[in-house]
Amino acid sequence: MNNSISHGVTAENSRLWITVALCFTVALLEGMDLQAPGIAAPGMSAAFGLDRMAMGWVFSAGILGLLPGALAGGRLADRIGRKAVLIMATALFGLFSIATAYAWDLWSLVAARLLTGVGLGAALPNLIALTSESAGERMRGFAVSLMYCGVPLGAALAATIGIAEFSGGWKVVFLVGGLVPLLILPLLMFWLPESAAFRAQQSRRGEVSTSVWRSLFRDGAATPTLLLWSSYFFTLLVVYMLINWLPTLLVGQGFSASEASWVMFAFQIGAVFGTLVLGLLMDRLSALALSALIYCGILGSLAGLGLSSQLESMVAAGFLAGLFATGGQSVLYALAPIFYRTEVRATGVGTAVAVGRLGAMSGPLVAGQALALGAGTAGVMAATGPGILIAAGAVFVLLGRKSNEQS
Repeated sequence: MNNSISHGVTAENSRLWITVALCFTVALLEGMDLQAPGIAAPGMSAAFGLDRMAMGWVFSAGILGLLPGALAGGRLADRIGRKAVLIMATALFGLFSIATAYAWDLWSLVAARLLTGVGLGAALPNLIALTSESAGERMRGFAVSLMYCGVPLGAALAATIGIAEFSGGWKVVFLVGGLVPLLILPLLMFWLPESAAFRAQQSRRGEVSTSVWRSLFRDGAATPTLLLWSSYFFTLLVVYMLINWLPTLLVGQGFSASEASWVMFAFQIGAVFGTLVLGLLMDRLSALALSALIYCGILGSLAGLGLSSQLESMVAAGFLAGLFATGGQSVLYALAPIFYRTEVRATGVGTAVAVGRLGAMSGPLVAGQALALGAGTAGVMAATGPGILIAAGAVFVLLGRKSNEQS
């Protein structure tokens, strides 16, 4: 009897860590593809003769694709399974990342980034749902944070490619970010286990309602849904403004492209630390302390980025921005699955991610327009302040509800 229980626990742990490892790998590639346009921007702009407003459209096209990708990927996953949708999404963003490197003008570039974004958007809700459901309640926050570490690490890898300045120029980061996802598809097909919670839910599908909007807004779900949407929107606005515009802003301030890549590398390494540390602190700090830590850290790091003039201080500010902005984002991803039932979990997470993508799409456009009107780097950073305060309030209430549900 004890041996069979022990064997069951061991098998369950093996499935969990295989799931986390494979989802981490896809998250790594997602982070690389998300960061690639920012790293490639100076070379891409020179190759196509694009001004800042045109580059804003290139950045936002990829982020716009994340929106329908997250909505469709989450909803489809609740119907046919998390694994199948994740495999399709990985193939999609791999193929169109390669297509980005072979674009011939602005509009082919925009189209390639849009379709890359659809694949990336569809992947994330399934990464979160698979990891969350495999981990269970006790390990959920840590497992999701550990998986999400792949995103900033992948972005740091993209920054490393920018630092290396390969002979292929700006195209290299897109080629690497496209070929590797296609190469790992067999691993996902044969080794990634489907969510046990999803399989159990499928066996009783006839007993439950699958109405999306009723599930997102009934039985006390309306308040956490709206709070999640607010916090996702404003937090991702800042994160994606930094991911897409920070290298170009630094070059405009007189830093070289290689120095700008070092700042982005520091940003993503800070994001790795923030994702792990803030994920661990979710269950150890009060709601007020954690939300204050995250959003005061974001405001302080943005001030540092806007006011720093030396490379050393800019690298430090970039590290702190990654730690608090991306680390805070990972806290949101760990929070979202808690508030939705299994049959709509991927849909709920996907919808929240999609609303966050609206903020992510708005960030580069707002920054591009502000720069076109003559605002400096400090002005762009300061404009995000009110949104950060709204996100902080929403996260504070969400963390408080999480503590009440667990007590």
